[in-house]
Amino acid sequence: MAVRVGTYTRRSTDEDHQPFTIEAQDARLAAYIHSQDGWAHQPDCAFSDDKSGYTLDRRGLQRALAFARAGRYDLLLVAKVDRLSRSIRGLTHLLDDLDTAGVAFRSATEPFDTATPAGRMMVQMLGVFAEFERRMIIDRVIAGMERKAARGEWTAGSFPFGYITDPKTRFLVPHAGQAPLVPVIFDLYGNKRIGAKAIATWLNDRGHRTRPGRPWGVDAVLTVLRNRAYLGEVYFRGTWHKAPHPPLVDTDLFNRVQRLLAERGEDHAARAANASDYLAAGKLRCGRCSKRYVGAAARGNLYRYRYYVCFSRQRYGPATCAADRLPADELDRALMQALLATLARSDLLERAAANLAAQLDHDRDQHQAELAAIQAELRHLDQAIDRYLLAFEQGTLDPDRFKARLEELARSGKKLQRRKESLQAVLARTETLPPAAPVLADFRANVRAAADIDEVAPKKALIGALVQDVEVRSRNEIYPTFRFPTAAELDGKVRKLAGSVPSTGFEPAAYCSGGSRSLP
Repeated sequence: MAVRVGTYTRRSTDEDHQPFTIEAQDARLAAYIHSQDGWAHQPDCAFSDDKSGYTLDRRGLQRALAFARAGRYDLLLVAKVDRLSRSIRGLTHLLDDLDTAGVAFRSATEPFDTATPAGRMMVQMLGVFAEFERRMIIDRVIAGMERKAARGEWTAGSFPFGYITDPKTRFLVPHAGQAPLVPVIFDLYGNKRIGAKAIATWLNDRGHRTRPGRPWGVDAVLTVLRNRAYLGEVYFRGTWHKAPHPPLVDTDLFNRVQRLLAERGEDHAARAANASDYLAAGKLRCGRCSKRYVGAAARGNLYRYRYYVCFSRQRYGPATCAADRLPADELDRALMQALLATLARSDLLERAAANLAAQLDHDRDQHQAELAAIQAELRHLDQAIDRYLLAFEQGTLDPDRFKARLEELARSGKKLQRRKESLQAVLARTETLPPAAPVLADFRANVRAAADIDEVAPKKALIGALVQDVEVRSRNEIYPTFRFPTAAELDGKVRKLAGSVPSTGFEPAAYCSGGSRSLP
């Protein structure tokens, strides 16, 4: 019986030269197969990739493994071991997968028999050298790019706005249509003290666009303002290098802008810290464009004023979305008051709990029906496998012919068994009775206790745990939707921060989801 041979070829983009073209590998493998007695190449089992050998996420490789598991070929042949993988861990994993599928592995230029311990060891040693070679290539590439950056050449990534690269020297050169805008942006921010948002609006109103052709936004303006490339420098791996390209901004103006960015809290570290005092961050949804609201701030002579602004308006201006800008302090207070007012409605809370209990009861019926169907299908699979095994014992079944089908049945059985165990676990822990009135009363009291703590963190944790969503249609039309979590959820999100909020007593799954409420 002929040995059915599948082939795998790979050309990598991380090698300086490409001595292993797909065509050359195909020719070598075809000649090698022809030289072996009893070998037959399967035309539909020729797999190929154009990707690095360090990753196993390759379409051709995954198809080769799938065909191996399906019993489509008996031996996988490559030109060299490093064509299969340049990682010793990946190579070991692949060899194990092929071995499990009953498929042998051979290299046309490194004739080791992986069926023997010595052959397996030699293949793995070749994998070690392949991984070493790959890392040496990476080190050489990085060293070369560092030398280029030290000379002032642009190494990788998109060019800064206002520049392009000279294809001969790889140095940055000013872009005739964009470069004049860069000093204007710095002047508007540093000298005229106009904010990043206003600058983006100014640019968009005059028809200017970013390099990809999109409208200007706050992030795009801040990216320009922070970039030291406009001082005549290039960046690579944590270091700015002096470069020969002409600077577009003088040093004094650039430093003035950096100080102003820090004062306004628009540097990365300050912006991350500022977000912590917005209680409803991530909960507000614009009723006009469906984008989320983000925290924003303006600084006056004496105070810092916090707002929630629709993301579309914040990024692209009011022409994109005219949603109202909301004062953060007022909205946070109104949202907390709405939460406590909803909790005070015993009838609403009890009705929500009863409705959720009814929904859980309905879900339980569905889970039980699905469990019964899975158990019936598992019995059917077991009977089918038993028929195959009986035919094999009686000598009426060719095992090679039906091997793939048996493996498919076994995989289906494992999936069904996992789903069966998951359903049984859900049914075992799901409680469908609504909580008793004293439990609900304790829950309300504990939430009020957390709301009374004069700290931002517990209040923000309360909003995060109990507010599902807040739809903002206008300044006077704000509709929050509440949810009430389990004791474990509340303990994890609130009690840990507040330090004095006792358990709610809600041990099973969440009982109630509040309805919507309009805020004045």
